[in-house]
Amino acid sequence: MQCSFKTKVVIATMIMSVVLVSLGGINNINCTSNTSSVDKHIQLFSGVYQTQYGVTTASSLSVRTGAATKYSSVANMKKGTKVVMIGKTNNFYKITYGGKTRYISAQYVKITVKPVVVVYKTQYGVTTASSLSVRNGAGTNYSVQGNLKSGTKVNILGKANNFYKITYGAKTGYVSAQYIKITPQPKLLIDKIKNKGNAKQAIVVTTSSYSNVNATITTFENVNGTWRQIASFAGNVGNKGFIYNKVEGDGRSPIGIFSLGTAFGRYANPGTSMTYRISNTNDFWVDDIKSSLYNTWQKGPVSGRWNSAEKMYIPQYNYGFVINYNTAKRVPGKGSGIFFHVWSGAGNGTAGCIATSQTNVINTLKWLKPSKSPIIIEGPVSEVLKM
Repeated sequence: MQCSFKTKVVIATMIMSVVLVSLGGINNINCTSNTSSVDKHIQLFSGVYQTQYGVTTASSLSVRTGAATKYSSVANMKKGTKVVMIGKTNNFYKITYGGKTRYISAQYVKITVKPVVVVYKTQYGVTTASSLSVRNGAGTNYSVQGNLKSGTKVNILGKANNFYKITYGAKTGYVSAQYIKITPQPKLLIDKIKNKGNAKQAIVVTTSSYSNVNATITTFENVNGTWRQIASFAGNVGNKGFIYNKVEGDGRSPIGIFSLGTAFGRYANPGTSMTYRISNTNDFWVDDIKSSLYNTWQKGPVSGRWNSAEKMYIPQYNYGFVINYNTAKRVPGKGSGIFFHVWSGAGNGTAGCIATSQTNVINTLKWLKPSKSPIIIEGPVSEVLKM
């Protein structure tokens, strides 16, 4: 969840006592987390509020949008409702209620012991109820933070009070074990691909069809003989999709398994151990099929050596790496300049490259290790499964 705030806040954090920390004029703080932007900023201090558990004591306790009685009440909790407190401000506990951050008066909450969760080796399951409540604690008295449709796949991390502790997407919660069917561990996509050679790292780029521009990019690494998924994120392929027999200028990405070439960028090495080359305005990738330098990186001036070439010093090439397509035995007209690079935005197809956000490109570059013989596997999922 992306979050930001542009207000002055006063955060109450608790370890052994309540400490007030005034944060004045905090601007444009962004975070990626399951907690709010306030929680994210609290984590910068040594005094971090430790999650506590409690039960409501009032016959009807107001759930408010802010930490004071002046804030509107959006719901009421019955006496005996179990809650998980994730922060405290102005003698109000901060909780998650209905998937949103809410506040309740600390005066009417009795602190209890955290439910014991029996942790075991991750299991896998699928929901069987038409709409299964995901709660923030192991019991029906805990607040509902979301709902899962029938058939939703979940990872099971532990069990308490006949409730499974699960992860779904990027979130963690509790669901009734009664409505979960245990299933075998799902087989990773990389395990279904046979022709990986001696690669220990793989980037798999798939689309739902030949013509689809929107792709899923998943990275895998082999650790002690077992493939593990590292990351998964959105990307784009050629503006006309995928093809086996690519030709120059067709707007399609080539289907196949390819090794990786030089990493590059307009800026300093972001931390990759790949061979890295910094570009400038005098760098070009030749796409002239009549030139002997076809599909190579060259320095200007042109001096009659080619009639057309792609500039390497552009925003899309802030960071990237060469995909070794048609680079060993360069065949004129078979396609040139196939890279993994920064996209122009979700859904914007390329001229034949693979593209994703700059953050994803940088993270991928940092992860890649030449010693692990990394490869990229790309194509419609139906074709990738045949590789």
